[in-house]
Amino acid sequence: MYDVKSNKAEEFINDQEIKESINIGETNKSNEKLITSIIKKGSEGKGLSHREAALLLACDIEKLNKRIFSLAQEIKMRIYGKRIVLFAPLYISNYCVNGCVYCPYHKGNKETKRKKLTMDEIRLETAALQDIGHKRIALECGEDPVNNPIEYILESIRTIYSVKNKNGSIRRINVNIAATSQENYKKLKEANIGTYILFQETYNKKNYEKLHPTGPKHNYEYHTLAMDRAMEGGIDDVGLGALFGLSNYKYELTALLMHAEHLEAAKGVGPHTVSVPRIKPAVGIDREQFTEGISDEIFLKIIAVLRIALPYTGIIVSTRESKEARRKALEIGVSQISGGSKTTVGGYGEPEDEKSAQFTTTDRRKLDEVTQWLISLGYIPSFCTACYREGRTGDRFMKLAKSGNISNCCQPNALITLQEYLEDYAATETKISGETLIKQELANINDTNIRNKAKAFIKSVKHGERDFRF
Repeated sequence: MYDVKSNKAEEFINDQEIKESINIGETNKSNEKLITSIIKKGSEGKGLSHREAALLLACDIEKLNKRIFSLAQEIKMRIYGKRIVLFAPLYISNYCVNGCVYCPYHKGNKETKRKKLTMDEIRLETAALQDIGHKRIALECGEDPVNNPIEYILESIRTIYSVKNKNGSIRRINVNIAATSQENYKKLKEANIGTYILFQETYNKKNYEKLHPTGPKHNYEYHTLAMDRAMEGGIDDVGLGALFGLSNYKYELTALLMHAEHLEAAKGVGPHTVSVPRIKPAVGIDREQFTEGISDEIFLKIIAVLRIALPYTGIIVSTRESKEARRKALEIGVSQISGGSKTTVGGYGEPEDEKSAQFTTTDRRKLDEVTQWLISLGYIPSFCTACYREGRTGDRFMKLAKSGNISNCCQPNALITLQEYLEDYAATETKISGETLIKQELANINDTNIRNKAKAFIKSVKHGERDFRF
């Protein structure tokens, strides 16, 4: 039985409810009046239910699909403006005890070269990330209680935060590790992590158990309830995601939104971010065995529907996607992207060893190239981490976002951190175009006090000072 507040995974991610929602969408995919009414509701910026989103996803009326994409773009600009947050993943170990058949880290894969970074190696990786300009990272690690216990994760976090190389510093560590206990989530919170990220991979329980035949990740209930335990452990910013290509995309999107609704109903605040990775080639993995791959057209529609359904939730696209796919995704809803990413263990400090990679990246440009590209498209590359460090997380962030007041912080913070990047790391061409952009965008800040304060901070950055924030 479907129950959005239930503490049982199969009740708030209810198979029958998902299938009924998809069926309603398919039955009404040409119902112009109904779909138009949902688009109108979405334009209010208050989100949509999973059933309403399923209707938009199924819509086959060309003129209405154009309105869906147009609305997604409008909502994106209304809430996030031109800001695009940049980050990088940092893989510290690929030892894993799970049997996930789509992941090269799985225990039985003899082609993967196993590696675990020491604290000295983590310091080198951190310094290398700082030297290209990153301030925010996502810590990645396989699940292995012997090689990668929680103590190793916590020590790694302390080590990363301790490294200060020249003007560099990692100011926010988001963590993407396996589902764990409430007590361990409490420890992660005390270690000052940012967002806890965990992909469900697939919400279809039958397929989930087939794709995860062995190891602790096989437990669908425990994995799906991870975000509940994380929030109960004090982490109020969590990031959801599904790996598109493992199961039917309509099933995954509907269930993903049901998960967001559950967190809102049961814990008082929905996800801080949602990721939409597509399955990619990897060492020792036969991608041809996965038959649920999605086209660029469907991928972009998923992003557009997510932006309308979850207007205040960040949407993340990684370097799994091509430059062109990312450009289109940015237009209609994506607010965070990775840049200059290495998916190998130890790939920043030393040449990459593809046999330790989790997946093949498609967009392999350096961070400065991505930054220059964003500027050329009219976006503001943002290295901001202020909200977490100022306590604007969870429901506090959402209240500010929904009131529109968050832009008074985000816009100037984006410009200040971009100026830091231009001073310390940018190529000459990037610096010239970036400073032109900053000048233009400062003029667009309506509040005189905020604009003048931002100008003063930026002037101080040019004179060598760092880490100003609203």
